[in-house]
Amino acid sequence: MDTLSYKTVSANSATLNKEWVVVDANGQRLGRLASKVAKLLRGKYKPNFTPHVDCGDNVIIINTNKIVLTGKKWTDRVYFSYTGYPGGQRKATPTDLLKKGSDCLLRKVVKGMLPKNRLGAKILKHLYIYDGIEHKHEAQQPRTIDVDLLK
Repeated sequence: MDTLSYKTVSANSATLNKEWVVVDANGQRLGRLASKVAKLLRGKYKPNFTPHVDCGDNVIIINTNKIVLTGKKWTDRVYFSYTGYPGGQRKATPTDLLKKGSDCLLRKVVKGMLPKNRLGAKILKHLYIYDGIEHKHEAQQPRTIDVDLLK
């Protein structure tokens, strides 16, 4: 048969439709927001999702300084990194990462939810993080979405 239902559709550069999306992080929980943003970046909400292709959207996150962590996670949660040298293990709490900038904390959390390969590094470049409401991507005419409506 030569019908569409028997064919596997795979996205490529000709069939991609990348959009610009604005997400407001005001009052959102860090992990839940990051997982939904990772799905948007990866393109998992699109019907033509292909695992080995960058078919996700460009995501702009605003109001990241108003993000919420419940309980004592601001001080008790610890993120580890390793420099590669003996004794080079580094610890950082969300409070420490927020002092560096709110983009450090959110970028680290979203990066952990993306593939650990070249595709994941390429996808992460489509994430833009801003503390306030203003961003410099108005020329792309981004559409605002409510992440609470996404699954």
